[in-house]
Amino acid sequence: MKYTLLGIFISLGVALFMAPVFAGQGEIYGKIYTVDNDVLEGFIRWDKNEASWTDVFDGLKDREPIRKSRARADRRDEYDHTIRIFGIAIYRESGDGTGIFDSDQAQSGIRFGQIKSITPDGDDAVLLLLKSGERVEFRNGSTDFGKGLRGVIIDDKKEGPTELYWEDIDKVELEEAPNVESKFGKRLYGKVTTRRGNDFAGFVAWDIDEVYNTDILDGRDRHRSRKIDFADIKSIERNSSRSSMVVLKDGREMRLEDSNDIDSDNRGICISDPNLGRINISWDEFDIIEFQDASAEMPYSAFNGGRKIHGTVYTEAGEKYTGNIKWDDDEESTWELLNGDYEDVDMAVEFGEIKSIEKISSRTSQVTLKDGRTFRLKGSNDVDSGNRGIFIDTGKDEIEVDWDEFEKAELAD
Repeated sequence: MKYTLLGIFISLGVALFMAPVFAGQGEIYGKIYTVDNDVLEGFIRWDKNEASWTDVFDGLKDREPIRKSRARADRRDEYDHTIRIFGIAIYRESGDGTGIFDSDQAQSGIRFGQIKSITPDGDDAVLLLLKSGERVEFRNGSTDFGKGLRGVIIDDKKEGPTELYWEDIDKVELEEAPNVESKFGKRLYGKVTTRRGNDFAGFVAWDIDEVYNTDILDGRDRHRSRKIDFADIKSIERNSSRSSMVVLKDGREMRLEDSNDIDSDNRGICISDPNLGRINISWDEFDIIEFQDASAEMPYSAFNGGRKIHGTVYTEAGEKYTGNIKWDDDEESTWELLNGDYEDVDMAVEFGEIKSIEKISSRTSQVTLKDGRTFRLKGSNDVDSGNRGIFIDTGKDEIEVDWDEFEKAELAD
C-alpha cells in the first residue's frame, strides 16, 4: 500500500511540475493607484505595445563615475555609438580621444516580470522597485514613462477598460494574474523570418502598436479599404516597400497596400523571446511572419528580480578571474540587457539568459545563450572595442580587464 501512495505522490509532483501556465497568466497584471485616490485592478496594456511579462520597460539610467585606464582612453581616438529601437536613436555616446564620455546616462531596459512596482518621479523619471528589493531609477529616453508615454489601459475588474496617462498615475503595483483570460484578447505570437533567412519566434508587437489578436491590420485591396482582425490572419509577407501579401486562416489571400501596417512606413516588428530578450526587425529586413499559438508563456512567478552577474572572465594572457562582474563598466545585474546587432537585426539580450560572451575581433563578439543558440553581435560598445572594461569583484580585489586583454566570459546559472 505504501508503494501505491508513493507512486501517487510522485505522479502528483510531476503533474504539478508540468502544469501549464493558465490563460492570461503570461500577461501584465496589477493595481494602479491614481492621483485622484482611485485604485484600479486588472490586465494592463502599457504604452500600446507592452502586454506580456517578457516585454521590456525602457529608459536611461544614471551611470556611476566611469573608471578608465589611460591606455583605453588613448586607443579610442574617435567613436560614435548609437543605440536604436525601431530605427529611432534613443541613446548616443561619442568621444574625441580624451577618454571622456559626453553622457552620464546609459541606455537600459528591464522586463516587466522583474518589476514589483513603478512610481512616477516627475515628468521625466521613474522609480522601479524590483522583486529582488533592488531600486532602479530611469530617466528620459523612452516612451514607456513621462510625457512621451502613449497611455496605459487597464481592464479594471469593476469599471472595464480605463485609459490613463503619466500625470494620472501615482503608483503601479504588479502582481500575478488570476486564472482568467484577458478581455484584451490573446497576445500575438509568431515566427518571423528575415530576408537573410533567420527565424525568430516570440510574442509580437507589430508596427509598435498591435499586440493582441483583437487589434486591427489596415490596408487597401484593389481600392477597397480593409480592416482585418489579427485573429483572422495566418501570415503576412513583405511584397515590396509598398505592399504585403496577407493570407487569412480561411485560405483567402490579398495584396494590401497604402498603410504603415504593411509598407515601408512600418516602424518595425518587435519580438519578445522568453529565452533571449527583445529582437527588433526593421521593415527592410522583414520577410514573413507566420502567426502561431504560443508554445509557452512565462508567468510573473518565473521572474526573480535579478541578481548580481557572476562568472569567470578569461584573458588572452591565460589569466582567469571569478566573481561578480560589471560589464562595460555599467551592467551588473542579470535583469540588464546586452545590446548588439545580428545581421542587421537589433538585439537586447538579458544577461540572465547568457551562458558565455567571447571576443571574436575588435568589432564582434559571439554570445551563447543558455538554450544553446549563438549569435555574433556587433555595433554596440557592449560587444566591441568601445567597451569600457570588464570589472570583476573577486571578494578580495576588483580586477579590471580591458577589451584588448579580454578573451571570454562564462556566466554562472
